[in-house]
Amino acid sequence: MSAFLAVPAFANEASKIGYVNTQRVFRDAPAAVKAQKKLDAEFSRRDQDLQSMAKKLQSLQESLEKNGVTLSDSDRRNKERELNDLNRDFQRRQREFREDLNLRQNEEMAAVLEKANKAIKQIAENEKFDLILQDVVWVSPKLDITDKVIKALSDDKAAR
Repeated sequence: MSAFLAVPAFANEASKIGYVNTQRVFRDAPAAVKAQKKLDAEFSRRDQDLQSMAKKLQSLQESLEKNGVTLSDSDRRNKERELNDLNRDFQRRQREFREDLNLRQNEEMAAVLEKANKAIKQIAENEKFDLILQDVVWVSPKLDITDKVIKALSDDKAAR
């Protein structure tokens, strides 16, 4: 019963509430942009290798379709086996690439989120917020403090 009485008392007090759009932080914050550039550099070579392998696979497929009727049975089987082996290797490498990329993205975004949470806590303490929400269905733009968080992450001390 006393819990129900406490709710109206809290509602009568002026509460300061804020909202942070996490997706915007991940997209626009300097730490997030830096993390994405780092990932791009780290995985660009493997991505180029996969694209090259895909082109080779496609050209081998086209060659087999174009010249398959003129090849002897053994030559056609050898080309089909080579195509299947290359395709299997391509699929394996592509799967490993996606798994490695997802793992590294999760690591980098976790680091960005940790920095963002520190900035959010600092803003909450400095500006005396009672509640700051993330990932809500709808929020009034006047409660959105995402720009403050991104600015705080732009500062040298928070971006490191």
